[in-house]
Amino acid sequence: MNETLSNAPTRPTGTLTAMRGFTLLEVMVVIVILGIMAAMIAPNVLGRRVPAQQQKVRTDLAALSSALDMYQLDNFDYPSTDQGLQALISSPSQDLVAYPKGGYLRKNNIKDPWGRDYVYVSPGQQGGEFDIFSYGRDGAPGGEAADLDIGSWE
Repeated sequence: MNETLSNAPTRPTGTLTAMRGFTLLEVMVVIVILGIMAAMIAPNVLGRRVPAQQQKVRTDLAALSSALDMYQLDNFDYPSTDQGLQALISSPSQDLVAYPKGGYLRKNNIKDPWGRDYVYVSPGQQGGEFDIFSYGRDGAPGGEAADLDIGSWE
């Protein structure tokens, strides 16, 4: 049994070739490269926040419009302005012809990306059956860029 142990390779001790790892220079080069990459990528990523929020509004408006159309197909009319979008989550009246268990939306929180409720008006002010819109980042009517009002009439 001692013969097999004596044949095992031994690791040299105290030599520089046995020590492995990164040198300080190698670590510093990697940090500089990561810093350059971050400096190039960060402005592109961070500068896309407002367009991403506006696109989320458009996506939400499409989903809400589809849910409202399903509501109308089941109940022969759109919810009133007083009932609002909450009518898609819970039945506003017992007189409805058909109302699916769980409502017409999966989520119970109908907020725009800035944390405010979407505005719902029926009949629509733009000539349609209804209007749904967000006042944008500033929460006030009108505005440009990040404060742009985005609605279902687009």
